Amino acid sequence: MTSQPSALPAAAIEAVGLHKTYAATKKQPAKHALKGVDITIPRGSFFGLLGPNGAGKSTFINILGGLVVKSGGTAKIWGVDIDQDPRNARGAIGIVPQELNMDPFFSPAESLEMQAGFYGVPKSERRTEEILRAVGLWDKRDAYARTLSGGMKRRLLVAKALVHTPPVLVLDEPTAGVDVELRRQLWDYVKSLHAQGVTIVLTTHYLEEAEELCDTIAIINHGQVIACEPTATLLKRLDQRTLVIQPQRPLPAVPALGGGAVEAVLRANGGLALTYRSGSVTVEEILDRVRAAGVAIKDLSIEEPNLEDVFVALTRA
Repeated sequence: MTSQPSALPAAAIEAVGLHKTYAATKKQPAKHALKGVDITIPRGSFFGLLGPNGAGKSTFINILGGLVVKSGGTAKIWGVDIDQDPRNARGAIGIVPQELNMDPFFSPAESLEMQAGFYGVPKSERRTEEILRAVGLWDKRDAYARTLSGGMKRRLLVAKALVHTPPVLVLDEPTAGVDVELRRQLWDYVKSLHAQGVTIVLTTHYLEEAEELCDTIAIINHGQVIACEPTATLLKRLDQRTLVIQPQRPLPAVPALGGGAVEAVLRANGGLALTYRSGSVTVEEILDRVRAAGVAIKDLSIEEPNLEDVFVALTRA
């Protein structure tokens, strides 16, 4: 067995030219799920992996977890090649799956002890109590897993992924179907892990979560990486702003502003939303047009594009 590198790697996960083709079946043709994916996830980052359904996110994660065999390319976890040294590569990553898969007849304590055994963690080094307390399940340690609520089951999945103290934690849709309070508790704990140096990889359809939490985001579409940038840089990709004007008097219809380069919409609350590209027209020019159309302005604000706007624009093709 090859030992892990003594020095901390610069990249927690590194994929180069990763391909995966699922063979054809009687019902479906062959599917090229990953088409030469290159992703480098820096050590210590809070990394978002986003994409539409079927884009290839789960395939990528399952290759790292050893559940899917890649068709080509290379992948390393914590500096360890998943083919050359699969045991140490898998030992460096903890994956919290989207599906609630667990044995209903084991208690949380038994599940963690068994999971630790799978990873070869000596009994003297197991952290069952510490982890269960951290995820708020210590008082349920002896209950059958089948009696736990959906939110508790999801916390148990997080706990199971942490039994071998992995430096990389992958969260695949961790808050799907989770109530607001549990979501807050879960993120508080994940942020505490990140503060301790754990690299977090998050896939989620709640884009506001990714925008708030992730320092870097990659977007996969049709099996290819179409963007991989710091979150702040990604948000600047969309050169689009919306000037929202509250008129002094209700407008019966969208006024004719003329000149083009501005898309005007009258909102349900009476606000006039004017979407424009900052490279094509200035706010002052838009205000001049509004005043020329006879609109008296009571208040105004500017809405910046969010991650959802950028995501839709990039994946629309």
